Amino acid sequence: MSQKMIDRDDLAKYLARTLDITRFRDFCPNGLQVEGRKEIKKLVSGVTASQALLEAAIENGADAILVHHGYFWRGEDARVIGQKHKRLKLLLANDVNLFAYHLPLDMHAEFGNNAQLARRLGLQAESRFGEDDLGWLGAMNDASITSVADLAQQVERQLGRRPLVIGDPAQKLGKIAWCTGAAQSLLGDAIAAGANVYLSGEISEPTVHLARESGVAYLACGHHATERYGVQALGEHLAAQFGIAHHFIDIDNPV
Repeated sequence: MSQKMIDRDDLAKYLARTLDITRFRDFCPNGLQVEGRKEIKKLVSGVTASQALLEAAIENGADAILVHHGYFWRGEDARVIGQKHKRLKLLLANDVNLFAYHLPLDMHAEFGNNAQLARRLGLQAESRFGEDDLGWLGAMNDASITSVADLAQQVERQLGRRPLVIGDPAQKLGKIAWCTGAAQSLLGDAIAAGANVYLSGEISEPTVHLARESGVAYLACGHHATERYGVQALGEHLAAQFGIAHHFIDIDNPV
């Protein structure tokens, strides 16, 4: 049986519609960032378009790479020199496409990072908050998980990483807010939305003080660790939808 394929531009259009990319004011272009060959038979997904991921994807025979963190971020040096040159040269020399979706992949109700993290931790979303409704608010489905310490153990079991906990581990869970990645700036919005626990990927120095002063427990679970699942879910969906091959490659990152 011959391997199924999808046209590069058709895939870009499908992803644009599915992720509704035009609704976001993002920090980078969402969609096809580097153009490669027209026919896509094998897709490799990963969190970040690092050189290690590019090399692994090319070795894996990828026609296209799908990531959450791509290139051309607002405010970065526009020159194609140094590491940017090495990465782009590798893609272009091998005629490999790069698709990247940032906020649209965080947000999506099914394939998004927040949705997929909730599925793994057993969180039930009830509402959203913050700019573009990026933050999610809800409660724990599992009645046996009742405290901040219980939730921290659940995070460690599911993500393979012990979270940094700011606050009282014995505090009872009420409304739980979450937003994957570097969403420490949404803590104030989570407090205003009525959360008493907030979970994200990263934490910063002033966030610690706000969490302590507000009494809202903060779990910093890792930027990479919380954002591994959206791109996998999207890649698996594309494989099922179009019959192409898909392989997720995890380039670990302790941040």
